[in-house]
Amino acid sequence: MPTEELTDSFRHAMSSFPSGVTIVTTADAEGNRWGFTATSFCSVSLDPPMVLVCLSADAQCHPAFSAASSWVVHVLPPEHRDLALWFASKGVDKFSRGAYTTTPQGHPLIDGATATLECDTAARHRAGDHTVLIGTVTRTRVHPTAPLVYHHRAFHTLTPLPAPAPVS
Repeated sequence: MPTEELTDSFRHAMSSFPSGVTIVTTADAEGNRWGFTATSFCSVSLDPPMVLVCLSADAQCHPAFSAASSWVVHVLPPEHRDLALWFASKGVDKFSRGAYTTTPQGHPLIDGATATLECDTAARHRAGDHTVLIGTVTRTRVHPTAPLVYHHRAFHTLTPLPAPAPVS
């Protein structure tokens, strides 16, 4: 398959896989806040608890996350769709919208997230045009809200399926 055709086909295939929507935040040594929207997020290990997230190598925040010893993953609820789009934008003050508190390490915490996972950096791996950030989870918070979902290049909410009919 020609490269351009494979790239388009790959992008379409991956859009068929629904994913949650996260915003990842950190603060650098000078206290500057950094963040990005990520749909490439998953658990890696239960013992110890670890997660991974993928960051574009050309993202403005890439140098900050390349140096960060810790960061926070926020699983977003549907009400934060516009915030997800804002954090996916280039050249904007990402923290000029939304409400935040701060962790003891100085990392921004997004108010109203479905879940937050505070992570210490365990590893970084270059993979194509992205860097895979692997973090050891040091603290979690979970709120009883449904997550925002991204599928076929659009945002969605979850709808439970009805219970299956009894087998006779």
